Amino acid sequence: MKRHIAIFILIAMLLGFFSVRTILNFRKSKETSIVLSNDYTETLKQDLFSLMMAYPEHIVDIDVADDKVYLVLKSGRKLLYDDKKEKSQQEQLENPDLQDMMSQNYFLGPIDKLMPQDYNPGRIRVYPLLKEVYGTNQLEIEKNLKGIRAGSKHYRFNINNSAEQHLLTAIKELNNQAEKNPKIWSFVYPMGGTYNYRYISRTNRLSPHAFGIAIDLASNKDDYWQWTTRASGEKRLKSYPQDIVDIMENNYFIWGGKWGQFDILHFEYRPEIIIKALYFSNEKSLIWSENLPSNDLKALEIVRLIEKRLR
Repeated sequence: MKRHIAIFILIAMLLGFFSVRTILNFRKSKETSIVLSNDYTETLKQDLFSLMMAYPEHIVDIDVADDKVYLVLKSGRKLLYDDKKEKSQQEQLENPDLQDMMSQNYFLGPIDKLMPQDYNPGRIRVYPLLKEVYGTNQLEIEKNLKGIRAGSKHYRFNINNSAEQHLLTAIKELNNQAEKNPKIWSFVYPMGGTYNYRYISRTNRLSPHAFGIAIDLASNKDDYWQWTTRASGEKRLKSYPQDIVDIMENNYFIWGGKWGQFDILHFEYRPEIIIKALYFSNEKSLIWSENLPSNDLKALEIVRLIEKRLR
């Protein structure tokens, strides 16, 4: 009898142990799921904010349907934020959603070495967005171009979304800085060019030059990842004047020198990438919008809209 009671007590203790362990594991799993969900939601809101601030005349609303989030464009077209598909880097380049485009954080300020080869923030482009903003075809794009003078030549750049105005400001600042530091002249002039309706080599994807939103400054044989070795590219990177990079980034141009597949002469007008880098670091915050300027009425309006649509 005593032996049966002892066995019963042992079984009860074991069942109790495993029950508690199961509950703890469940709680741990549930907490992990919540953390992941919060991280996703925070990134989602940051991305939507960056895009809406970058294209204020073209992105007019947010729509949520069947657990999918869309940005609503002025034309009425909707762009899906996340298609929930696992993709290779090549698949992201060829068929990206907005999340893919915003997934790699761009780093502002100086760098002293090349990025890893698969780290190329800004090289993923959502073409329906670019076409909505800058023109759907060659004829429409060319109607949106304006000639600007840089050095002894004229170059065409897209006037939409203030792209041409920011390039004009950047060129003026580059020229002023070169007056103070003559070394800069040889890195800027002669410029490689701006608008060129062409496809990226060996792809069926339009170059950003085709939309009139990219500029190549003075070229060097070690500027491009397919022209040279990584060692030579990194040496060229380290010699590149930081003043040029700072001026271009301050005017919403990303630098191809911060791509693992480096393109050191290349600058591309991508305000959404710069805005995300400016306001949203990798550091976690209690409130996703806490680092935004409190006196910017447009920013506050977008924050309110995001919170309203995603609540």
